[in-house]
Amino acid sequence: MRFPPLDPQFVLDRLAPPDRPARIVLDTDTYNEIDDQFAVVYALLSPERMTVEALHAAPFHNSRSSGPGDGMEKSFEEIERLLVRLPEVGSREAGFVMRGSTTWLPDGETPVESEATSDLIERAMASGEDDPLYVVAIGAITNVASALLLQPEIRRRIVLLWLGGHGRHWPDTREFNLRQDIAASRVVLDCGVPLVRFPCMGVVSHLHTTLPEMAEHVRGQGEIGDYLFQIYREYHEDQFAYSKQIWDLAPLGWLVDPGWAQMEVVSSPLLTDSVTWAFDEDRHVISCARHIDRDGIFRDLFRKLGQAGAGD
Repeated sequence: MRFPPLDPQFVLDRLAPPDRPARIVLDTDTYNEIDDQFAVVYALLSPERMTVEALHAAPFHNSRSSGPGDGMEKSFEEIERLLVRLPEVGSREAGFVMRGSTTWLPDGETPVESEATSDLIERAMASGEDDPLYVVAIGAITNVASALLLQPEIRRRIVLLWLGGHGRHWPDTREFNLRQDIAASRVVLDCGVPLVRFPCMGVVSHLHTTLPEMAEHVRGQGEIGDYLFQIYREYHEDQFAYSKQIWDLAPLGWLVDPGWAQMEVVSSPLLTDSVTWAFDEDRHVISCARHIDRDGIFRDLFRKLGQAGAGD
C-alpha cells in the first residue's frame, strides 16, 4: 500500500520527546520471554510521565508458543497475571486489556483485524493532532501495522515507539520482533508514521541485569517484585556469570526521561529480502536510538518497585 507523504516538519516535530505526560497504548508479546513483564510494570508505575490507556496482547511464535495465535493468548493471560499483582495501579475498566492478532500479515496490503487493532484506531482517531497517542510496541508489529492499513489517518494522531530491528551498523536485522512479521515491519518502516525506533543489538542490548541485582532490588518488593524475581531466576538454568537483557524497558525509559537515550534523526531504513538494512537518504525521517543509559533506567525502575512494595 502506498501512503501519501506527511509534511516533513510535522513529522520532525512529532519525533521530539513529549513535553507533558504521554497517553500510551502498550502493545506487548508479554509471554515471549521475561522483559515485557518488566516493561508493563514500569509503565504502570510511572504515572508522572505516562498514562497507560490500554494494554494490547501481541502475537509471537517461539518455544513458548505453538504459533502466533497461541502466543497472543498466552501474552493476554500473562498481562492478567501482572495486573492481579498490581491491584492499586492502572485502570481495570473493560477494554483495558485487549486481544491482538492471531496471525501475521499475509502481505503488505492486507490487515489482520482484532480487538486490539480496532481499539487502537478508535483511541487514535479520538486524539487531537495536538495531543497524540503514543503507541509503545515491544513485540511483533502486526497489530499496529494492521491499524495503519485499515485507517491511514492515524499517522497524524499517533507517535509510534518500536523496539524492533538491530542497529543500522549491524550486519543483519534478524531481530525477533521484526523478523516474525516481515510484511508488518515493512508497513511501519515505509508508511511515514512518526516513528521512534529502539534497535536491539548494538543499542538496547546494553540493558543487562543479573540475578544478584534482582535479589537485592526486586525480590521482596511486594507481590509484583517477587513475581518479577521469580521469572528472572527461572528463565535461565545457569546463573553463574550470567546477565540478561531487559530490552523492552528502553522505550518506556525514553518517555520517563529522554536524557536516558541518545537519539538521531535518520532516513527510515529499507528492509531487504535478506532481512538486512538498505539506506536511501531521500526517504522520510525517523528518530533512532544510538545509546541507552542503562543505569538511569534500572535505577528508576528499582526505586519505583521499592515504593510499590512499601505500599503493599
